[in-house]
Amino acid sequence: DVQLQASGGGLVQAGGSLRLSCAASGLTFDNYAIGWFRQAPGKGREGVSCISSSDTSTYYADSVKGRFTISSDNAKNTEYLQMNSLKPEDTAVYYCAARYYSGSGCEPSDFGSWSQGTLVTVSS
Repeated sequence: DVQLQASGGGLVQAGGSLRLSCAASGLTFDNYAIGWFRQAPGKGREGVSCISSSDTSTYYADSVKGRFTISSDNAKNTEYLQMNSLKPEDTAVYYCAARYYSGSGCEPSDFGSWSQGTLVTVSS
C-alpha cells in the first residue's frame, strides 16, 4: 500500500522560498511518477510539477517554470519541490501524488495515491 506524506508548507512573503517534501513508502513499482499538485480556494486541482522515475523527465506548469524545481532523493524515498520567487497567486494547498507508470504528463486524474495537503500561503 503506497503512502505519501507531504510537508513543508507555511507562510512566506512574496519573493520568498519554501521547500516541500513528499515522503513515500510502499512504492514497489519499477516505473512510476511523482507529482506535485495544488488547489487554490474556489479552483480546481492543477498539476504543478511531475517527475518520472524511469528517465527523470520533468514537467512544469507554465506558471512555475523558472521558479520551481522538482527533485528526488531515491535513498530517502523522498521527492522535493523547491519553490523560489513565490507569488501571492502560488497560495494553495499543495499535494504530492504517485502514478504507477512513468512517462510524461501531469494530469491529476492519472495519479492514484495522494498525500494529505500542506498549505502554502504567500503574502503580498
